[in-house]
Amino acid sequence: MSGIARLQLTAIDTPDPYALARFYSALVGLPIAEDPEDDWVELDAGGAPTLAFQLAPARRAPAWPQEGALQFHLDLEVGDLDVGEAAVLEAGATKAETQPGETFRVYLDPDGNPFCLVLAGEG
Repeated sequence: MSGIARLQLTAIDTPDPYALARFYSALVGLPIAEDPEDDWVELDAGGAPTLAFQLAPARRAPAWPQEGALQFHLDLEVGDLDVGEAAVLEAGATKAETQPGETFRVYLDPDGNPFCLVLAGEG
């Protein structure tokens, strides 16, 4: 099936692009692309869709789990939720108080953006 366009990247607004890029680099195992700018930092996915972090000094974290407050969130697949949880907490994430599922867990990145660890094969 052919689409209208190809997904290039997902840009995340943040008051500190380089710090958030380092956090997600540790989570997904992609290096930070060479020559980051003060207001734009990308992860290097070798030409595949990637994550980018854009300076937005006034950006506020969405409320979780307030219905209708999220604009988007990332689902990151792991083989073991307990092992994944230990790793993301070590990287600087916070476990969300509200956990609505058994096969996934919700965390907040250092900027307060929710993301989920999803058990492989359960997505």
